[in-house]
Amino acid sequence: MIPLLKRAELVVRRDATLGTLMADLAAIHGNRRLVEEADGGLRITYRQADKRVNRWAGGIAAKIDLGDRVVVATPNTYEMLLLCLAVSRAGGIPVPVNHEMRPDEVAHVIRDAGAALVLRSAHQVDDGEPLREPAPARPDDLAALFYTSGTTGVPKGAELTHRALLGPVAAGVLWPTRLRRDRAVFALPIAHIMGFVVLLGYACAGVSTYLLPRFRPVEVLDAIERRRATVFIGVPAMYRLMLEAGAEERDLSSVRLWGSGADVMPAELARTFKRFGATVTLPLLGSFGEAAFAEGYGLVETAGGVAAKISPPMLPFGLGESLGLSLPGYRMKVVDAAGNEVPPGGTGELWIKGPGVLRGYWASPEATAAAVTGDGWLRTGDLARRGPFGTVVFAGREKDVILHGGYTVYALEVQHTLEQHPAVLEAAVVGLPDELYGEVPVAAVRLAEGARLEDLDLEGWAAERLADYKVPRRFVATGELPRTGTKKVRRDKVRALFR
Repeated sequence: MIPLLKRAELVVRRDATLGTLMADLAAIHGNRRLVEEADGGLRITYRQADKRVNRWAGGIAAKIDLGDRVVVATPNTYEMLLLCLAVSRAGGIPVPVNHEMRPDEVAHVIRDAGAALVLRSAHQVDDGEPLREPAPARPDDLAALFYTSGTTGVPKGAELTHRALLGPVAAGVLWPTRLRRDRAVFALPIAHIMGFVVLLGYACAGVSTYLLPRFRPVEVLDAIERRRATVFIGVPAMYRLMLEAGAEERDLSSVRLWGSGADVMPAELARTFKRFGATVTLPLLGSFGEAAFAEGYGLVETAGGVAAKISPPMLPFGLGESLGLSLPGYRMKVVDAAGNEVPPGGTGELWIKGPGVLRGYWASPEATAAAVTGDGWLRTGDLARRGPFGTVVFAGREKDVILHGGYTVYALEVQHTLEQHPAVLEAAVVGLPDELYGEVPVAAVRLAEGARLEDLDLEGWAAERLADYKVPRRFVATGELPRTGTKKVRRDKVRALFR
């Protein structure tokens, strides 16, 4: 067994890169199970994964030159992560693409990245000679391109370094895997930064992962219950869907930590899942306490999380709209349109500075200049409010602000109000053009089974709780809200529901 300090040296070292990662982890975790996939898919140890990465890296190196971009367009399986590591080991720049992207969207990424190779399966590079030594790379070199989801405009490739991708997760090697059993169930898209970084974190920490290629709430609940998983990290929409699929009737007491990111997690929903888990489970005696709940805030442009908060078992704090504490090396500030910090209680745009901020957008200096200031601050496009004691409270996204007759309407506030109605499972609020007011708020809602929109006075419900200018002027009921691959609501598609 490798001592903890030696473990730290192997991964948290100055020259760590994606290309060296799996070899380092194989030296630490050896024959420990790395991943098992649903439906009889991949089932390998760390050492077996390292051999695959080396073999695939050899096959890739024979097809590319140093610095070439390689689009990884495989299904959403662990093979995608390993191929990205292999591309890096071979000296290329991996460009993972979401398996749910349309063919024309994938074609755009291939064209925009100037890809020298497109991998749709590991079989394309499985016949290479193992690459024993990784191509030379430094931590601050470009490691990967992650294309934005494209909910608005054309997707752009965020240039992320090795340090940005590994910095937040490498310390996971210090997790005491020999002293406790941890198993995770995973159902996120790997081509999205959240899924990619979560898998890297599990791998570093030695947490064996059961991977489902697609999120289906019943299958995820089955996996957590059957495999006695201790960790699950998802997005808020996943928690909503699991609750609707009967989570409260399942035995989820094995879970000690729930986690969420990519969108705002409703506090009551988090409290509900805390109760489903447990602090400890003892043989013959059963489970006691409740689980912890962790939330992270981050973007593609920051290589994942920049702030985090945790709600410990049996304690009520650590939930709600606050972004939590900045992670080491990161700074946050809330500014007005002129770039000046707003006073406490004021609302403005959130700016972030730290080691994970993207170097730029690939082949797009104009977009880079619009997103990153000359002194390295990232303009997130997210709205935030300065709270007490230096806290920052999420207030919505800049593009989600509705300008109604000279008033500012924050879609997030209206959504939260509507979702307090017992018949409303979820709401999405957007602005529609209006000749008189400029924009008017409207709402698409998912309703509880048996509820009918015509029987609900949602406008009256909102009017009792919100100022008149914030009340949606139109409502539409829908069975499903249009979403991206990471289950974020696509507001452009929501607007189409009202046409």
